[in-house]
Parts: sequence; structure tokens; C-alpha cells
Amino acid sequence: MKILDKYISKQFVKSFLFMFLLFIPIGILVDISEKIDKFKEHDLSFYEVFNYYLDFIWYYGYFLFPIFVFLAVIWFTSKLSSNSEVVAILSSGVSFKRYLQPFVTTSIVIAMVSVFSGMFIVPQKNKNFTIFQNKYLSKKNRTNSLQSVYKQISENEYLYVSSYNKTRNQAYNFSIEKFNGNKLQQKIFARNIRWIEKDSLFRLTDYFKRTFKNQSEEIVSKRIFDTLMNFNMSDLEIVNFQAKTLNFFELNRFINSERKSGSPLLSSHILEKNKRITIPVSVIILTVLAVVVSSFKKRGGIGLNLALGITLAFIFVFFDKFFSVLVTESNLNPYVGAWIPNLIFALVTAYIVKLSLK
Repeated sequence: MKILDKYISKQFVKSFLFMFLLFIPIGILVDISEKIDKFKEHDLSFYEVFNYYLDFIWYYGYFLFPIFVFLAVIWFTSKLSSNSEVVAILSSGVSFKRYLQPFVTTSIVIAMVSVFSGMFIVPQKNKNFTIFQNKYLSKKNRTNSLQSVYKQISENEYLYVSSYNKTRNQAYNFSIEKFNGNKLQQKIFARNIRWIEKDSLFRLTDYFKRTFKNQSEEIVSKRIFDTLMNFNMSDLEIVNFQAKTLNFFELNRFINSERKSGSPLLSSHILEKNKRITIPVSVIILTVLAVVVSSFKKRGGIGLNLALGITLAFIFVFFDKFFSVLVTESNLNPYVGAWIPNLIFALVTAYIVKLSLK
């Protein structure tokens, strides 16, 4: 059986690398055709473009890991089936459960590689990739205007703006509240607030301040008011890709910080953290599913198995993206959004395996 295990594991890895080397270059060629004008516009060197595509491989390849594994197993298991090798293996007295063992073992090794990559390698590649995208490929106004920010800026101070214009260093409908325990101690309103670089201060328009002392209330209002505050304008930026650029330990600290500040993107950050665990789990689930659906001869042969595999792969990607969007655009729990595609496919896989073992 060790010979069989080695043979299956070797074919598994070879097929996986084949799928990776087949689809990633196609993706690169498509991307180049779309962005070549941008490369020329910014007069980018071959070295800069080459490094961008090294990051591109990690950025997209990591998230497609489960799909490449799935298609690889479909491919080489279908070849085993068409050559009657699976029938020979099972007819020799090897149980289907034992036949699955080298597939599962190899998928666990690939999943472990995926875990390490997702926790420590991919974040840095994502950072480089995103910086390049924002600097050379994105529309200039894409991140200039940001909406509705609510943050805790200290232990007892909370800040709110309805929108923030990064280009002008200006925010609108500004308010900041200071508490003493559970009691509101001070509240400041302003129609807008702007950072004045040359004077190194904030300028508030239609300034209105309420201070509560004991049972009395003090009100101060000014048309224009210049002052200093204990936050930076950069604190108002909602950087929705930052979580993707942090390693596992940095991400945990970042999530704790965002939770304390009341960040509106907290769910997205928690989703990103869970994705780094669900992707490796997907590798194992899809490996088992691929073995089950392609180990037995069908009239359509390898072509039918590949068509079925590609269809299931698209369904998996659809579920994954669908629930991720629900997390970011609605109130769906990020843990549910991250794990439910795996749960659905795990149940389907378990049912098919149960039928195969009968």
C-alpha cells in the first residue's frame, strides 16, 4: 500500500502544480492585455512590472488554491478511472475509505502550506500588490471621498464625521464627545473640520461646544475656530484592504483595535481572519469531493468529469463570494459568512461519500 500511497500523492502534487501553472499564466496574460496602457502611461520598468506579477501570483493564486486542488484531483483521478486503475485497486480488497487515505493526507499537507502562506507570506504580497494597484492602476478619485466614520479615539472620547475628503484634508458634520464614566462631559459640533498644514492646526467652521458641569451647561459658538486635537486626519481614513496586508498576529491586534474604535469595517476584518482558516479547510473538503465524483467510470469519460468539476468549482466560488458580500454589505455574522460555503460542501461531500461506501 505504501507504493500506492506514494503513487497517488505524487500524481496529486504533479497535477496540482500543472493546474497552477496552466491557469495563472493565462490570468497574467489577460491582466497584461488590460493594463498594458497603464504600464506605458507611467513608464514602468520591466523590473517593476515583473515584481507586480510575482505579487499577482500570490494574491490570486492563494485564494484559488482550493479550486486548483479540486480540478487537479478531478483530472488525475479521472485518468485513473478511465484506465480502470481505480476498479483494480478496489477489486484487490482495498476499501474505498483506505483508497481515500493518500488523497486526504496529501490535501492536509497542501492545506498546511496554505495556512502558513495565508498567515505570513501572502499578507506582505497583498500589501505590495495593493500599493502598486493604488499608485499606478486605480482611478485617482477612488479613495478621495470616504463616507460616515465613527471611531473611539481615546478611552473616553468618540469622534464622528458624515464624510471625509482625503484630497482636501476636510471632513463634514464633525462631532466629538467626551465622557466621564457614563456621563457626557463635553460635546463639540462643527459643519466641517479641516487640517491646515502650514499652521499645524485644525480649523472648524460653525463651531459649537457644549460643556456639562454638575447641573449647569456652558455653550460656546464661533463662526471659525482654530484649535489642536488629539487625533490625525489620517485616523478618518477607512482602509478596507489593511487587514489583508497584516500577518496573523498583527491582524489579531488590529481587530482588537478596530473593535474598540467601533470601526464599520470590523465584520470585514473578522471575515478576512476566518478566510485564512477556511481556505485550507476547503482544500481538504474539495479533495474528498473530487475523488468521489471522479473515481468511477462515466460514459462521458474525463471530459464529463472535468465539466462536472468546473461546474462545482464555480458553484463553490459563487457561494464564497455571495456570503462574503452579505457580510460586507449587510449584517450577516462574519463567522457564518466565512464558514457556511465549507459547511454546505462538507454536507454534500459527506452524503456522496456515504452513498459510495454502501
